[in-house]
Amino acid sequence: MAAYKLVVLSEPMPGREDEYNRWYNEVHLREVVATPGFVSAQRFKLNSPMSGQYPHQYLAIYDVETESAEAVLAALYAAAEPGKMNISTALNVETAIAGLFEPISAVVSASASATA
Repeated sequence: MAAYKLVVLSEPMPGREDEYNRWYNEVHLREVVATPGFVSAQRFKLNSPMSGQYPHQYLAIYDVETESAEAVLAALYAAAEPGKMNISTALNVETAIAGLFEPISAVVSASASATA
């Protein structure tokens, strides 16, 4: 079974940050992880920009395990059809971006780097 990361960058609608965070943390993460192939999820907020432009302050990373990336995305799209998944109007859907990433290297840990 292959492992992937679904990466989502998004923003709240102006003036609705608390509502957006509450919905994302309490509703949306659980709904997405309930989709077949999704294993876990975690959100992050930008702390310290290092370089470049950051139009999005929020990041969600979903761990996905599946034999077929196309099938898991099809299941997510089906789950997100109107009336099936709760999509908050506090989410700025016009600016959100997402992508399913596949690993192209082994994980390198600090302890492995120190002994190399």
